Amino acid sequence: MTALTDSNAGSRVYARRWWTLGVLCLSLVLIGLDNTVLNVALPTIQRTFSATASELQWMVDAYVLVFAGLLLTMGALGDRFGRARALQVGLIIFAVSSLTAPLATDVTQLIAIRIAMGVGGALIMPSTLSVIANVFPPAERARAITIWAGVSGLGVGLGPLIGGLLKPIGSYPLLFASLTAVSIGAIACLVAWRPRIEAV
Repeated sequence: MTALTDSNAGSRVYARRWWTLGVLCLSLVLIGLDNTVLNVALPTIQRTFSATASELQWMVDAYVLVFAGLLLTMGALGDRFGRARALQVGLIIFAVSSLTAPLATDVTQLIAIRIAMGVGGALIMPSTLSVIANVFPPAERARAITIWAGVSGLGVGLGPLIGGLLKPIGSYPLLFASLTAVSIGAIACLVAWRPRIEAV
């Protein structure tokens, strides 16, 4: 009976593999987007908080350093406690961090928020690739990973574009607000998709 249940769950996961890839790619866009969108807002942040060049550099680098430094650790945690769970936690951390960014009153708080975003990103990135490897058969895996890699580059390219479009509308909080909207949308997709990947 258990074997039959596992087989049915595996069949459902396989049948929805391309939908799963869409959710994973949406999650991945957040990582690349946040890596570059802040650059456009740096002059505004400098004026708002009277930030030094060193503080601005830490604001940019905090996300990248934490993200890169925790990738292996978070990947191992995802393998141990569940890839879908790690992805969900990462998206929640990312969304909450984006939501609190406009409330920051000094540069130190912004740097701390960027560190939290790096933690969320480190949970998201390895989880997406692990799920792809688990859901797609070898014959389709290369194609899925190619799409995954392409979307990753798309997120990096969209960052400056979105930042540039939003800059005339308002100050830097609007940039974080846009990321929050995307994050919440990704979480909503994940909540709807979560029961379908219980076998992952």
